[in-house]
Amino acid sequence: MSGYRARTTPRHTGPAAWNAILPAQGPATPLEGNATADVAVIGAGFAGLSAARRLTQLAPGARIAVLEAGRVAEGAAGRNSGFMIDLPHELTSEDYAGAGDDRAMIALNRMAQDFGRDAVAEYGIDAAFFDPVGKVNGAASDAAHAHNKSYARHLASLGETSEMLDAQAMQALTGSAHYRSGLYTPGTVMLQPAGYVRGLADGLRRDGVAIHENSPVTALTRQGDAWHVETATGRLSAGRVILTVNGHLESFGIARGRLMQLFLFATMTPELDADTLARLGGQPRWGVTPSDPMGTTMRRIDTGQGGNRIVTRTCAVLRPGMAARQTDMARAARVMQRKFDQRFPQLAGMQMGHAWAGHLCLSLNGVSVMREIEPGLYAGCVQNGLGTARGTLTGMGAAELACGETSAITRHFTEEAAPRRLPPQPLREIGANAVLRWKEWRAGDE
Repeated sequence: MSGYRARTTPRHTGPAAWNAILPAQGPATPLEGNATADVAVIGAGFAGLSAARRLTQLAPGARIAVLEAGRVAEGAAGRNSGFMIDLPHELTSEDYAGAGDDRAMIALNRMAQDFGRDAVAEYGIDAAFFDPVGKVNGAASDAAHAHNKSYARHLASLGETSEMLDAQAMQALTGSAHYRSGLYTPGTVMLQPAGYVRGLADGLRRDGVAIHENSPVTALTRQGDAWHVETATGRLSAGRVILTVNGHLESFGIARGRLMQLFLFATMTPELDADTLARLGGQPRWGVTPSDPMGTTMRRIDTGQGGNRIVTRTCAVLRPGMAARQTDMARAARVMQRKFDQRFPQLAGMQMGHAWAGHLCLSLNGVSVMREIEPGLYAGCVQNGLGTARGTLTGMGAAELACGETSAITRHFTEEAAPRRLPPQPLREIGANAVLRWKEWRAGDE
């Protein structure tokens, strides 16, 4: 008999603001008592819901159950910045250029976008929640502008288009005189991430998929040909199980000592009134990633995505215990207030409406864990900070593996090496956080 027991279940710091600004959800349906399914998917984020949808395509009529520790869109899916990026976006590089076959990764990322676009049409998800408007890499310094030029040359070598924006164009877009330049790339889809995943969940429910929220999985055991999935209030028997729990894969004892558990932090303004919008200027929707990957991401949304608001995201910390600390949140909130005031002096001092931490999982060598762990148990995990696209892909791929299908997605991820082993504790946490703080300092005003 094989078995896995979770050491911890997800713990979140601050609200999932993207979810909080949407209308309230209906009541949850936890797993209670004994149930059966053909396939159980653990986790209802981008990966889990994409896996469930792919299963409905590959195995029509199969009984599919999704178990989520909290509510849909209250976890990582409601805590990211909502950029579904098609181009290379290597967070450990100087300018996002990847070290491998970028053309292959671009093709896969666009498959993820197409999958999402089709889901929006099929399930009637609000088009404002999946907006193919592109994004800008913002540069505040000469060094960052040089990063943008380097990245533009790399994209050109791949046959990809981009457009350099000057300071005047950046101010017309954002309302901020902070940026020296920007590099616009047209392929990014800007999500209202909570609205999108809630739409996926609603569509899957209508297709007969059982989604059990407030049902953290505590144990998995294999007995004969079936896997038994345990929660505090129920037990589900399934022939196949797909784990889409990202960094919590390590909680189940899989890839232990090989996954970097990081947290990024974000704030969101209250809804901006007409007078404030007039002082702000700029366009109603835009997204700016920093030219230096350790800089600050900014995003503006409008009423179609939950109100006229600005999101600020920066600061990273490694916490192997898979929970951010209140001191981490307090420090990040101070930094983000300073970054916001610096970019928008006309709004300086504005009190933020929401502040939160989001959990990322990276591997040292940038690989995911999308494979069969043992017979009947599959993983679509370790998104390397690219959860909207990478999560969609690993969820799709895990579903394909579970159905015996081979595709460009399964070939890519199953051919990756295993995650490299990390240094032992406490060197891992001390060393990683020292490097992160130094990179944050080096990024400066970016």
